[in-house]
Amino acid sequence: MKVIITGGSGFLGLRLMNAILDKKTLIGQTGETELVKNIILLDASTPRALPANFNDDRVSFVEGSITDSKLLNSLIKGGSVSIFHLASVVSAGAEQDFNLALDVNLYGGINLLEAARAAPELPKVVFTSSLAAFGGCAMPDTVTDETKITPMTTYGMTKAVNELLLNDYTRKGFLDGRGARLPTVIIRPGKPNKAASGFASGVFREPLSGINYEVPVNYQTRMAVSGYRTVIDGILLLHEINSEDLGDDRSINLPSISLTVKEMVDGLHRVAKNRALGKITCVPNTDIQKICDGWPKWALADRALALGLPANSSIDEIIHAYIEDYAKL
Repeated sequence: MKVIITGGSGFLGLRLMNAILDKKTLIGQTGETELVKNIILLDASTPRALPANFNDDRVSFVEGSITDSKLLNSLIKGGSVSIFHLASVVSAGAEQDFNLALDVNLYGGINLLEAARAAPELPKVVFTSSLAAFGGCAMPDTVTDETKITPMTTYGMTKAVNELLLNDYTRKGFLDGRGARLPTVIIRPGKPNKAASGFASGVFREPLSGINYEVPVNYQTRMAVSGYRTVIDGILLLHEINSEDLGDDRSINLPSISLTVKEMVDGLHRVAKNRALGKITCVPNTDIQKICDGWPKWALADRALALGLPANSSIDEIIHAYIEDYAKL
């Protein structure tokens, strides 16, 4: 089996790569377990986070864009293939550059689906959507898998459109699509990106490094979050389940926990009480606050839990995992 990860040089892409390398096998379209012989990481830039001594002949890096349909076709064609579609212009970046968001998130997504459609063997396509697909004044504080999708950001709109396309391409028998509607994924190491939700990682990451941090939203801002370990495990399990178990609606909410910024800060001080932490202050940014206020406060994931996908128990668990992986003393 060949595996393609778009956005493969990003944090989640590299975590997913490592998880698949450790797992060694995935369930193919026939339902049989297949050996993963090749993982292709496709991204606009090559990764910078790999160890200097990384050397695995199963992995190859391709620098390019999902806007390049010829490139996608050349990568996807031939044999058994599974595609994990993570590439995206993120929330605040999509609001700032509408044309870029359409080119990458929408037209790039169509390019990928068309390349998968042209593959000789029916491929599995796992698409990472977002809770930003929900929104609007009629959105309840708690969303479910059945809540109407009415996104109020360009980013959320492109995710919602891709969800509908994934449903239809699967209905037509062009591919086997599975959509993971992600909450805010924390705690991301490294430099912040243009995601409006980036503060939900920065509020832990910078203070744990002894750096002062200014939170761009008020302390009462509430959002649904999940730890990166749980998200990667969920994405992989979603790939492995029987297609029939998903039914007609191919996208599901991944499990999450709901936290205010104050609860995040309290959790940090509780878990890292013996560390010298950077100071955390609140300096609201109107644009970021508006985007975050339009997202669900709670998100139920009954379908995911029924399918056996994992969930975090607490923010403490997420902080401990990050310290173990990235912030040991």
